[in-house]
Amino acid sequence: MEWGFFFEHESFAWILGGLVVVVLLLMLIQDLTQKTHAIRHNYPIIGRFRYVFENLGEYFRQYFIAQDREELPFNRATRAWVYRTSKGLGGLLGFGSTNDLRQPGSILFVNASYPLLEEECVDVPPLVIGEQCEHPFHATSLFNISGMSYGAISRPAVRALSKGAKVAGIWMNTGEGGMSPYHQESGCDLIYQIGTAKYGVRDADGNLSDTRLREVSPHVKAFEIKLSQGAKPGRGGVLPAKKVNEEISRIRGIPMGKVSSSPNRHKEVHNADDLLDMINRIRDVTGRPVGIKCAIGSEQFIEDICEAVLRRGVAAAPDFITVDGGEGGTGASPQLLADHVSLPITESLPIVVDTLMAYGLKERVRVIASGKMVHSAKVAWALCVGADFVVSARGFMFALGCVQSLQCHKDTCPTGITTHNKWRQRGLVVEDKAKRVAQYAHWVNHEVNMLAHSCGLSHACEFRREHIRLVQSPGKSLPLNELYPYRDVKHVVFESKS
Repeated sequence: MEWGFFFEHESFAWILGGLVVVVLLLMLIQDLTQKTHAIRHNYPIIGRFRYVFENLGEYFRQYFIAQDREELPFNRATRAWVYRTSKGLGGLLGFGSTNDLRQPGSILFVNASYPLLEEECVDVPPLVIGEQCEHPFHATSLFNISGMSYGAISRPAVRALSKGAKVAGIWMNTGEGGMSPYHQESGCDLIYQIGTAKYGVRDADGNLSDTRLREVSPHVKAFEIKLSQGAKPGRGGVLPAKKVNEEISRIRGIPMGKVSSSPNRHKEVHNADDLLDMINRIRDVTGRPVGIKCAIGSEQFIEDICEAVLRRGVAAAPDFITVDGGEGGTGASPQLLADHVSLPITESLPIVVDTLMAYGLKERVRVIASGKMVHSAKVAWALCVGADFVVSARGFMFALGCVQSLQCHKDTCPTGITTHNKWRQRGLVVEDKAKRVAQYAHWVNHEVNMLAHSCGLSHACEFRREHIRLVQSPGKSLPLNELYPYRDVKHVVFESKS
C-alpha cells in the first residue's frame, strides 16, 4: 500500500513536470516566431520577466523604495495623513516633522504673537452662493466633494460619499454623469454638473432640455457648467459601450449598449456671451445658482467673461467659478493633456481672483479651488489666495480606501472605488466608509480653522495673502501678497451690500 502510494505520487510528479516542459516549449516557440517584441525574440522566456517587472515596479517603488515625501501624484505622507484623519485618529506626530521647510514652494503660515483664545474664536459663517437667485445656496462648509460621476466611480462609492456628506454637512458634486438615486438617497446637498454631453438634462438629440432642468432642479442646490477640467482640457469623456447598462442609460439619457462620447466643448458656446446666455437660461429656468468649472490657460478667458458682464450688467455674471488646476485628477486622460496642458492651481487661482477683483466682481462671484487639494494646509493656502471654497475628489477617494494603484481607467481598482466588478466592490462597506468620509471632512475643516486661529484670526474666512509665505530658496521666503499683489479695482460693476 505504501509502495502504491509512492508510485501514484511519482506518476503525478512526472505528469506535472511534463506539462511544465510543454508550456515552456510553447512559450519558446512563440517568442522566437513573434516579431513584435525584440527582447522576447532575442531572449526567449527570460525576456518575459522584463515586462512583469515593469508592471510590478510602480507598486514596489510605492512601498519599498520611494521616500515618504517624494512620490507622485500623492506622496506616502499625504496619503497616510488622510487615512489617519478619516479614521478619526487625528493628524498627530511625534518627535518632529519630516517636511523639509527649505524646499522651494513650501507653505509657511505667519503665526500671530498673541493668537486669540479658543473662546474668542467663532464658527465659520455660512457663505451664500447666488444671493440674487430665487433659491440661493447657503453653504456651511469650506471643504466639499468635487465632481465624480456615477459610472466613473462605483455604486457603493457614490453611496458612501453621499452618506458621509450628509453627516458632515458638506456638499457633493454629481460629476458630469448625471444624478443617480445613490446621490440622492442620503439627502445631502448636491451640485449638479452639466458636462458637454449634458447627461441627465438633455433631450433625444443631445440638446439642453428645459423640461429636464425643471425636473432635476428641486433635488439640487446649484448647477455647474463644466467647460473643462485640469486633467484633460479640451477633451471630452468617453464611456465604453459595455458600461452603458440599462441603469446608466436611464440616468444619463443615452442609448443602452452604445459608446457615448462627450464633445470637447458645449456646441452652443462659442464665446463669453454664449456662455453667459447658457448660464442665464439655466438660472431663469431653475431659479438656482449657476456657475462654471474650467481649467485656465491664461488671463484672457476670465477677462473676456468679465468684459461681457461689464457690457451686460452684473445680473448676467456666473454665481461661482470653479478653478481646476492642471494637476487635477480624472478617471482616464491622455497623458499628453494631463502632463502639459493648463496652468497649475498655484498660477490659475491668483489669476482668476485678481481679475475678478480688478473688475469689482469678487463679492458677486464665488471662487471654488480644485486640484490636489487634499490637505488642510493646501486648503488654507487656497483661502489665503482668495478662494471662498475648496473641493477635492481624490482626497475623498483616499478616505474611501484608495491606495493609489493608478488603475482607475482599467476597471480593476482593488478597493472597489472605480470598478464595476462586483467581487472587487465587496470590500467597500458603505456604512463604514461613509463614517470615514464624514470624519475626513470634519478634520480638514477643523484644522483649517486651527491654522486661522494660530494666525490670530477668529475663523478661516478671514485668511488673506499676508497670512502665508512661500519658500523661494533655502533660508528665504516671501509673503504671498508680495508674490501676488492684489490688483486695483479698475471697473466697479458690483458693490457689496455690506
